[in-house]
Amino acid sequence: MKLDFQHCTEAVDYVLMSEEEIASTCDRIAAEITRDYAGSNRKLVLICIMKGSVMFTAELMKRIDLPLEFECMRVSSYHNGTSSTGNIIIRLDLDRRDLSECDVLVVEDIIDSGRTLLHLTNHLRDRGAGSVRTCTLLDKPSRREVDFTPDYCGKQIPDKFVIGFGLDFAEIFRNLPFIGVLKPEYYEN
Repeated sequence: MKLDFQHCTEAVDYVLMSEEEIASTCDRIAAEITRDYAGSNRKLVLICIMKGSVMFTAELMKRIDLPLEFECMRVSSYHNGTSSTGNIIIRLDLDRRDLSECDVLVVEDIIDSGRTLLHLTNHLRDRGAGSVRTCTLLDKPSRREVDFTPDYCGKQIPDKFVIGFGLDFAEIFRNLPFIGVLKPEYYEN
């Protein structure tokens, strides 16, 4: 289907998370992370999972009151669809040799099936990370296909296709400052 609209907001059925709710959620999670990692003798390394979690990671980093390092990985399982294919591909991996000295915190925009984060956390542990935890802005536990629970979670949401604040459909809508539910007519055929 051709995405035919003048403004991104025309594709939004309703707002699921406002800008204010996103900000307060980032405040809460950052405070939890600051508390949990305070006093660690390893480097805290936030790994932003590209592209969807860029905005969330940036907001979270500003609020964490600890020294930290920042890395990016690109992992794909959607391949321009509306649900995970189950085929996980690491498109951009870390180029670090000091993972054993690091507390790794993987920052994701949304957890759906759980397969991607399970695969990624196992990959980082296999590479020798000192510790690996996960943080997600949104969680869809009703879609879980594997036994996976994030260490930090912003909000559990219903099984709706969401866009905005970094989340996309066919690479668009990431620039919305809130998280909205995409109107079904844009992805149902």
